[in-house]
Amino acid sequence: MTVYFIGAGPGDPDLITVKGQRLIRQCPVILYAGSLVPAAVLEGHQAEQVIDSATLNLEQIVEVLASAHAKGQDVARVHSGDPSLYGAIGEQIRELRTRGIPFQIIPGVTATAACAAVLEAELTLPGISQTVILTRYGDRSPMPEGEALADLARHRATLAIHLGVRHLEKIVQALLPHYGPDCPAAVVYRASWPDQAVARGTLANLLAQAEALGCERSALIVVGRVLGDEPFAASNLYRAGHAHLYRP
Repeated sequence: MTVYFIGAGPGDPDLITVKGQRLIRQCPVILYAGSLVPAAVLEGHQAEQVIDSATLNLEQIVEVLASAHAKGQDVARVHSGDPSLYGAIGEQIRELRTRGIPFQIIPGVTATAACAAVLEAELTLPGISQTVILTRYGDRSPMPEGEALADLARHRATLAIHLGVRHLEKIVQALLPHYGPDCPAAVVYRASWPDQAVARGTLANLLAQAEALGCERSALIVVGRVLGDEPFAASNLYRAGHAHLYRP
């Protein structure tokens, strides 16, 4: 018996991995994050038990997993995006290890990747940014020392900020001294869902642009010069005359 932590992807049911989809259709027990995972992701399942974990606490979730283990049943534990990012799987894994219950992690398409696709952007452009920082806004759960937005902003790397759209004004104020008011930025609401929406502008006007969306959750903030039209050099990867292992 195995608990499979499955990344369902950002929302579009077609963006789940083949392996994740296969396991969902095979496992007799499905425990899914119903507030973030669309029901269409579960289509084709033949599970005996399907449970929405949105209303469950950690102890209740672990009880479901332990009960399935006692019956010898595999569990599809379905999370949104990729479970390794803000998926709260670490605490579940800790409990499973204590109980000797085996598990596997099946990665999924991240919200950041989905947003980059929506924005038609490469997040790592030569000479512009070669680093992407995935972070969140620290509100009720404080950030570790050195990970405040102002600290991260000093790198001027491409930023993907989770769980922060309600605090967009404070975020912009923290980033302005480092990125400048003309830095391109966007808010992407429910990337890849049928009702996805995008507010795009600069740090100077992003707040006004985002207010028109009217969203208070399920949005990612992306900031960086890679979203603009600044000239950049072509990479060496495809440059004529640049030799590598496959092109002597």
